[in-house]
Parts: sequence; structure tokens; C-alpha cells
Amino acid sequence: MTEGPRIGKDEWVARSGENIERHRLLNAADRVPGWARLVLFCLFVAAIPLVTDDGYVNVIVFDTLIFCLLAIGLNVVVGWGGLLDLGYIAFFGIGAYTYAILSSDKFDIHLTSPLVMVICVVFGALIGLLVGLPSWRLSGDYLAIVTLFVYQIFISIVTNGNDLFGVDLTGGVNGIANIDPFDLFGRGIPVSHEGIFNSNYIYLALGVFVVVFAALYLVNHSRIGRAWRALREDELAAELMGMPTDWLKLLAFAFGAAVASLTGGLFASLKVGVFPESFSLTLLITVYAMLILGGVGSQTGAVLGAVAVYVFLEALRDPDVSGWVFYIAIVLALLLVIRPRWMVAGVLAATVVFGFVVHALAGAIDDTWTTTASPEADSVTRFLDAWVVIPTSPGDSRTIAYVGLVALVLLATTVKGVWRWLALVPTLYLAAFVWENVMSEQPDVTRFVLLGAMLVGVMVTRPSGLLGERRVEIV
Repeated sequence: MTEGPRIGKDEWVARSGENIERHRLLNAADRVPGWARLVLFCLFVAAIPLVTDDGYVNVIVFDTLIFCLLAIGLNVVVGWGGLLDLGYIAFFGIGAYTYAILSSDKFDIHLTSPLVMVICVVFGALIGLLVGLPSWRLSGDYLAIVTLFVYQIFISIVTNGNDLFGVDLTGGVNGIANIDPFDLFGRGIPVSHEGIFNSNYIYLALGVFVVVFAALYLVNHSRIGRAWRALREDELAAELMGMPTDWLKLLAFAFGAAVASLTGGLFASLKVGVFPESFSLTLLITVYAMLILGGVGSQTGAVLGAVAVYVFLEALRDPDVSGWVFYIAIVLALLLVIRPRWMVAGVLAATVVFGFVVHALAGAIDDTWTTTASPEADSVTRFLDAWVVIPTSPGDSRTIAYVGLVALVLLATTVKGVWRWLALVPTLYLAAFVWENVMSEQPDVTRFVLLGAMLVGVMVTRPSGLLGERRVEIV
């Protein structure tokens, strides 16, 4: 039996040694200087175009840098300022449309890209100040609702902006196409060369990322950054200390909006076209997932979360990769939850035996309930076809499987002792059935389901995120 906290010693202190041992690797990463992390990250990214000329890989690298910029911008508002901003993607769209309007054939305005990027930053910051005004009187859920309403206003304007007071400003659902590519010192940077993505955009995005990351790092370690963290922890205490809390909130919104708007301009210069569906609510959820996974309040954590989530989602576009991720995630979850760990082997062995028995019974009852893999299939595919029941015509079995899986999960979490181990066996097998018959055929949905499962697992084992600032609340 584990000894509990001693009298006069709170639980956090009593368990601190165990927590430090459990997260030794992540705690070691926390001690690496910020500049060293930045240098290592930049060297790694800069080396990718040198070792591969695969256009798809290079596009993924560019998009990852875009998400890194969005994540560190959101971290300013949410992680440092403590303000729940659900309209953040609107600023990203404002920057993209600003670049599109000022650097395209839409109104025959073709300003140089550096000037347009400056305009994006200033315009985004001004809009951020206006959106931040309600934060003087609102906080928490109320502020989140207001900012979400701002996002909906943005979507409505760009979707119906083809007739805005008689002017076609945004092109409506058709968006704005034929945007000028980024130009530097009067020299344009083509998006592609002979149909292959131009890797120079990676270095452009990397340069912007370094400048923004370094600037925010200096701000975070200035008086403003310390005041933001004080505001986040206790607004009333910060105000009593003489801090201008209202202006600090506006500054947080302005800084976050400026970074998002700058990122939007960079995004538009590569995509050479902006459309309303590029700024969906799913994008907002994805960026929040990146920040939560990396650690709210940690600049490096925001970057790590962006890289992990985006690469994870892209890898899951391949059904073969997503299958490996699913089954590996199941095993890791069992290792984290089941104690003692040797019981994991017993549960997995029992699940395998249970599956073969169910498969044999299903085949004996009706041979259309099972399928046979082709001889050319790999050994893993042949094993799954001989283990998981895959009906030729699933029919209502999918719905029944969903309901049964939810019921078994609830049962496994409520019972204890040997009954829990017994409930885990059919639960795991039914999860495999749902995966092979339903989720593997819907990769877009499956990607986000697995992302949600990954977030739940991380939050259970490390509530502050991978590199988040650990906070102790006294109640």
C-alpha cells in the first residue's frame, strides 16, 4: 500500500519525488535554454530541404511553420494573458485577406510583400485592440462567447463580401485568386518550379518564425510579460498591485492578433488564393489542441505541440499508418492505466484468444460475417482478417457496435478488481471491430478522434501539457 502524505505535508509536496521521476525526460527538456531549443529547431527545419526534394514533404514543413506561428500567437492571449479567445482564427483570416486585396488583381493593387506584411501586422493589431475592448468588463466564458461571435461575424463578411455595400471586397464563396507570390527586394519568389514546391518558402517562413519567436521571448521576459502572468494568475491581485489590467488585456489581444495576421499574410502568399473555408472552426480547434498538448503558457511547448499535432494529423491520412497508430495507442494506454504492468500481457493475450473464438463462431453461424485476406496480403492484414469480424454487409452492426463500445467502456470504468479485467477483454475487441469496420474507412473523422484520444492521454498523465508551466493552486 502506497504511503500517503504525512501530517503537515501537503499531497503535492509528498508526491513531488514521484512526479519528477515520472517526467524526468520532460523536466530535463525544461532546463535546456530557450535559445538552444530555437537553434536546434531551426537547424533541423533548415536541413530538411537539403536532404529531400519531395514537394509534399516541403509543403508539410511550410504548413507546420505556419501552425507554429499560430500556436505561439495564441499562447500570448491564452497562455500569458489568461484570456479565452475563440475568435483567434478571424485575425489569421484578416491577415490573409489583407494580403490578397493589396497584392492581387482584385483591385489591381500590387504592393511589395514586405510593405503588405507590415500593413497586416498593424491592421491585425488594431482589430485586436477593438476586439479586446469587451475584456475590460468580461472574462472567462462570457469573453469566449463574445470572441466566438466576432469569429462568426468575420465568416459572414468574407462569405457574403461579394456584395458589401455594392462592392465586391472578398469574392464571396469564390474567394480571391491569383494572389501575387511573395517578393523580396523587388524579386518575386515563385511558389513552384517545374511543378515542385519552392523550398525557399520554407526559409522565408523560418525567418519570420525566428523573428516572431525571439520578439515574443523578449516581451515575455520584460515587465509586460511578468505583468501578463500576474494578470493570468489573479486579476484582482494584479490590479491591487497597481498594474493597468485593462491595458494589459488589450496588449495581449493586440500582440496575438498581430502574430495571427502576419501569419495569414504569409499563408496567402504561398497559397495564391484565399477562401472562407480555409478559416473553419476546425482550424481553431486544431490550434487550441496544439497549445494544450504542448503546454499553455510555454512558448517552446506551443511549438512542440504544433509540430506534434500537425505531423500526427498528416501521418494519419494514410490508412496503413493510422492503423499502426491506433493499436500502438491502445497498448500505451493499457501500460499507463493497468497496474501491475505485467497484467497488460494477460489482458492482451485474453483479448487475442477472445477474438479468435468470436471470429470462429461468427463464421460458423454465417460465412458472410467474415472475410478472408488475399494470399498476397501482408501477415498483419491476414492476422486481422482472421481475428476481427468484418461482415460483408455491415448493416446495423456499426450502430450496435458503437452503442456496445460505449456501454462496455462505462462498465469497465465502474467495476473493480477481476471484473474490470474481464470487462476490458470484450471492450478492446469491440474497439478493434469499430476501427476495422467504421473508422478506418473515414480517415478525416478518424484523425481527429485519435487526436482527441491522444490529448486525453496526455492530460491524464501530465495535466499541464508536455512543457506547460506547472501551477499549484491553494484551496
